[in-house]
Amino acid sequence: MLDREGHIGAEAFRQAAAFLNKVLLDEPKNVRAYTDLADLYNHRAQYDHYLAAEYAKHALDLAPEAKPGWAAYLEAMNGAFGDEWYDNHFEVIEYFKGFLEKNPDSFLGHYALIENLLADGRYDEAEPYIHGLQAIKDDHQAIMYLGDVALGRGDRTEALRLWNAAVEKSPDAWQAYCGRADRIKKLGMWDQAEADYEKCISIQTPPRLTDGLYSLAQIHAQKKDYAAAIRDYRRILQINETDYGDVTAETDRLQAQIKRLEKLL
Repeated sequence: MLDREGHIGAEAFRQAAAFLNKVLLDEPKNVRAYTDLADLYNHRAQYDHYLAAEYAKHALDLAPEAKPGWAAYLEAMNGAFGDEWYDNHFEVIEYFKGFLEKNPDSFLGHYALIENLLADGRYDEAEPYIHGLQAIKDDHQAIMYLGDVALGRGDRTEALRLWNAAVEKSPDAWQAYCGRADRIKKLGMWDQAEADYEKCISIQTPPRLTDGLYSLAQIHAQKKDYAAAIRDYRRILQINETDYGDVTAETDRLQAQIKRLEKLL
């Protein structure tokens, strides 16, 4: 249901939540039930944010300078407000610092903490955790993060060197190409990023993740190559069908993007 339905109706949601809470009454340590409950509420929140964004856009069309519509749209789309207090990840960072005190060898705990420290520009704090991550798993990821620290400190040349070294460290990992592409795309190196995203898709085995194709579509849309962006979205639809047996919720959103781009041709 979570995979295939964009909107879960109120009664179906109530039944699913009641079922999972009943499981937890019988099995208080059932991790799957807790995870499914989290996914269920996140799924509803995602759909609600989609609706909120649409309503906020209508408000902005009618009153372009009215702050309530502006704030509602940014909140719905998880956009940056330009307000340090609102935009920072302080609570997430504090949670994962505590999490790592209890789970010091957790790769995912390090990963989440580093991502949020880097997002907030807290490079000095991030560096020890990056080395901790490398001690747990010595692959491309820690080197990629060290490149992020270098860029954050203003050394673009060193950042590019480290990102390239990360790919050289794990040349068979699609995640390395996608990670480098994500970074150089933001530096305007679109042609190189396109090549990395294509490599990312080509070396994956089913079931493939389509992150690279979404990013390719963004690059092509920025270039105003709307036909190429449409092809990217259609490739995602094809992968969803062949690798996952189609995902209805995602299909609806992709078709909407294709229709939007077709009007721009």
